[in-house]
Amino acid sequence: MLPTAHIQILRGPEAALDAPPTLLVEVPHGADRMAHYEAVASALNGSLPRDLHHFFCVNTDVGAWQLGVAVAEALVASNPTLVVQLIRCLVPRTFIDTNRVPDAGGDLTRGGVTPGLQPYIHDPHDQALLRAMHADYTAQVEAAYEAVCGAGGLAFIPHTYGPVTMGIDRVDDDIVDKLHWALAPERADRWPVRAEVDLIHHDADGQSLAPHGMIESLVNALADVAQVEENGAYWLHPSTMGARWSTRYPAQVLTLEVRRDLLVAEWTPFAEMTVVPQKVARFAAPIAEVLADATR
Repeated sequence: MLPTAHIQILRGPEAALDAPPTLLVEVPHGADRMAHYEAVASALNGSLPRDLHHFFCVNTDVGAWQLGVAVAEALVASNPTLVVQLIRCLVPRTFIDTNRVPDAGGDLTRGGVTPGLQPYIHDPHDQALLRAMHADYTAQVEAAYEAVCGAGGLAFIPHTYGPVTMGIDRVDDDIVDKLHWALAPERADRWPVRAEVDLIHHDADGQSLAPHGMIESLVNALADVAQVEENGAYWLHPSTMGARWSTRYPAQVLTLEVRRDLLVAEWTPFAEMTVVPQKVARFAAPIAEVLADATR
């Protein structure tokens, strides 16, 4: 089986060699390079929708990993005794979404979320392989949350999302055609534009599961650099693993979205994009500032 996660430890220069991490940065949609897509696609037996890599490029969280790393590096720079664990998923959500509870039922569209195992994966071998990869990644992440949050630490889950909310009702075998329809020149500018940052912290009952006081601090810290909403495009839908971790470790997990077109050199939805470090730093600095206060 292909590796499902890249794990690294960022240890401040003044941290004890045996000091455990007190912050976890998990990027469940970190498989954002074409190489990630091709590695998993080549392991599958069944046929896939034509030009499925277009869906991958539109739907992958470009810049989320770089944002997580930049925040971690800024935190360690401000607190050299800090130890941060970072986990990057290597399984593209184009095939199976590791931020989904396995076989989650219910109305996913109400939460604006896409499926776990994508419905165009029809081959039984491929389904079994992808479920095994999901389970492998989840086991590694679960152990990390227990080690960090179970000991009283914090977790940060960065996502990025597309610049607009497209009128696509569901993901199926025709998803590529739907995307080309939605982003055709005569239609692309008609969709509602999303906030530059969306802070995701409400559960199904509208209760905040974020660390106490952190949402207010983030709104203030980001005010000069970004347009911020709370639970605008998404909330902590129970089908997501992010909601599971936030429920299991209340007031210890921060989840947010940054608009990915603001992190890249050029927004090219059907092609691989290049992340610009200076653009990432615009958002990483205020986020790190708020997390720094919480991790001291």
